[in-house]
Amino acid sequence: MAFEYIKALHIIFIVTWFAGLFYIVRLFIYQTEAYEKPAAESAILSPQFALMAKRLWLGITWPSAILTLIFGFWTLSYRWGYMQLGFMHAKLAFVLLLYVYHYLCHILYKQLQTGATKFTSNQLRIWNEVATLFLFAIVFLIVLKNSPAWYGASSGSLP
Repeated sequence: MAFEYIKALHIIFIVTWFAGLFYIVRLFIYQTEAYEKPAAESAILSPQFALMAKRLWLGITWPSAILTLIFGFWTLSYRWGYMQLGFMHAKLAFVLLLYVYHYLCHILYKQLQTGATKFTSNQLRIWNEVATLFLFAIVFLIVLKNSPAWYGASSGSLP
């Protein structure tokens, strides 16, 4: 019974973490575009977007990432046998890359909080899609497990 509750909490925090990752990069785009606006407009928009990003990043996204990790390992502790299977190694590799993505978003967050922007809004739009690729790969791997179809699904080519 405890396993189901832990797994449910893991899934809930995955959802909130991805929601935060999707929205934070959208806010990065808005912040970047606000810096390009006339000074009067930028003076209003930039602080508002910075505040929104701070609340989202520190209040939702980071806590969700941490709780996802905690409940994920807790869930895995009930199914250590999965560590013998290739799909779990692949899934954990994608999860590790997702945490790298999260960390890189944190670097972008810190830069934008100080007004520094090194990327265009178009580059950030592309960056925003990276989390979607991780979501697809991880979900297909965990649902299809050791089915040969996960190879194609996780690489973006469905059978």
